[in-house]
Amino acid sequence: MKQRPRIYYTESQKKLMWDHWQKGDSLQHIAQLFDRNHSSIQHILAETGGIRPAVRRRSRLALTLAEREEISRAVVAGNSIRSMAALLGRAASTISREIKRNGGQG
Repeated sequence: MKQRPRIYYTESQKKLMWDHWQKGDSLQHIAQLFDRNHSSIQHILAETGGIRPAVRRRSRLALTLAEREEISRAVVAGNSIRSMAALLGRAASTISREIKRNGGQG
């Protein structure tokens, strides 16, 4: 038997699986939608005990993409961490950690 390449399901595919599972469809039926064996579907549903996981949301405290871009531009311009923090209304330590996480000022 020829083995198929491993598949990594997208979030939209996982949502479809959960929708069908919630309607009461069998693993076999859900797997047929993806031309896969039921064991590949079973693993995804079993990770959370057959209960649909909550939708992930970023914390309101996390830096936004716009803030990250602003920090990146300010680093290139040579601005100080404290001036960036004041501009964004964030703690200097938050800005410092973001810069270190992405390669530093160098």
